[in-house]
Amino acid sequence: MKRGARFVTIVPLVGIIALFVLEPVRRWTAMRVSGLVLLIPSLMLLTLARIQLGDAFSVTPQATTLVTHGLYARIRNPIYLFGLGVMAGLILYLERPWFLPVLIPLLALQRTRARRESQVLEDRFGEAYRQYKSRTWF
Repeated sequence: MKRGARFVTIVPLVGIIALFVLEPVRRWTAMRVSGLVLLIPSLMLLTLARIQLGDAFSVTPQATTLVTHGLYARIRNPIYLFGLGVMAGLILYLERPWFLPVLIPLLALQRTRARRESQVLEDRFGEAYRQYKSRTWF
């Protein structure tokens, strides 16, 4: 895995672990438990998606490899999807639900990025990408 990909995989993990270690112990509420129920699997799946993407990871849309295995066999953009899950879970865990509306413009931004990436991949891989796209979600 490229250095940049390792960085964006490891830093969020370290940050969230540090949050749990450094945060003072507070009572468990339904909102905090709901946040953890969303945060932990989303973080695990986000990390898995980044690992499965391997050297195909890039910050800007590029088409070096068409990744169609693992999570990518069912979801075209698992990093965006599970990234939103991590953020929503973290907001709930920290008991700051008034930040949830911030996810709406972020979702719109992720959709725009996904469309751009889709166009780059279709231009590069043509029919192979169109077939892949027809059997996957988002």
